[in-house]
Amino acid sequence: MTKIDTVQHGDVREVGKATLQEIITQPVAWQAALDMVQALKRELKTLWADEQVAEVLVTGCGSTYYLSLAVAPLLQQQLGIRARALPASELLLFPETVIPPSGKALLLTISRSGSTTETIKATRQYRERQLGKVVNIGCYGDAELVALSDLALTVTDGQEQSVVQTRSFSAMLLTAQAMVAALKDEQQLQAMQQLPEFGSQLIAAHHDLARQLGEDTSIDRIYFLGSGLLYGLASEANLKMKEMSLSFAEAFHFMEFRHGPMSMVNKHTLVVGLLSDAVRDYEMAVLREMRALGGRTLVLTEQPVTEQEADYEVCFRSGLPEASRSVLYLPVLQLLGFYRAVSRGQDPDHPHNLTAVVVLEPGKQP
Repeated sequence: MTKIDTVQHGDVREVGKATLQEIITQPVAWQAALDMVQALKRELKTLWADEQVAEVLVTGCGSTYYLSLAVAPLLQQQLGIRARALPASELLLFPETVIPPSGKALLLTISRSGSTTETIKATRQYRERQLGKVVNIGCYGDAELVALSDLALTVTDGQEQSVVQTRSFSAMLLTAQAMVAALKDEQQLQAMQQLPEFGSQLIAAHHDLARQLGEDTSIDRIYFLGSGLLYGLASEANLKMKEMSLSFAEAFHFMEFRHGPMSMVNKHTLVVGLLSDAVRDYEMAVLREMRALGGRTLVLTEQPVTEQEADYEVCFRSGLPEASRSVLYLPVLQLLGFYRAVSRGQDPDHPHNLTAVVVLEPGKQP
């Protein structure tokens, strides 16, 4: 793999200072998420059993919609229930296209602030139609979505000053993963206690790699590839790159990248692969093809790859199954977006055209 020069990252920046701090301190929020789920696991199990949950709709907006794309397949894979991710606006505006034929499902809402208009209105409408119980994952205990929920899993340590979601996203993802472990396998929930330490080690070990790649001006396009449980995280990494740095970036399922998008690969391309456990060989074959076309590749993986297989590597070696450890894919990719933003003259704390909470104006609401 390509040698990365050592870069000092101990300097204090004014530009993007809050975002950087939130990225590097997120393992603290991970521990809080694990502790919170542990404290509420009895209530969670009772609700799940009382409802005899067989179907779940998972919803959010923006980053939390991408989080839903990661959580829904996790629920279906681990708990053997039907689960579907959808933007809250689709549930609000086109309920007949997304509500299951049975008319009953648990609604899992995800929102950092708990104040996003579409999610609130969709949840209120869902409750009025008595379609099922509501569970919320968020970061603010006094939010309107919490009041609309039958059970709220609130990780206050995930709160942020920044507009873009970094610490909050990973804390809410880990909350969902811990929720699944609490419902299925408490031993796995205990094993997940290692994740905050793994996260701290990962940030320390690969901070310089993220900075060097983020500041590399020869890269003009970035593609994030992930499949199965990891496609939602690839989509979120892509969103972070766009929000913070205004860069050309896209996310694809691994195998879909061959069906047209690979035509864009050249020597100015970075292809980032979030490798799974189950179909790693297929995914590595795609990345080898992209290297042959002139692109550079960065892999995030549980097991190491060789220098002949990838240009850059972030290896976890956590010993945890993919369903429990996928939060580890996030910090280095968040740092990549951060440093690309700063190198391009953008302020990650104040991204172009964005606000922390999207609230529709009166008279313009659906």
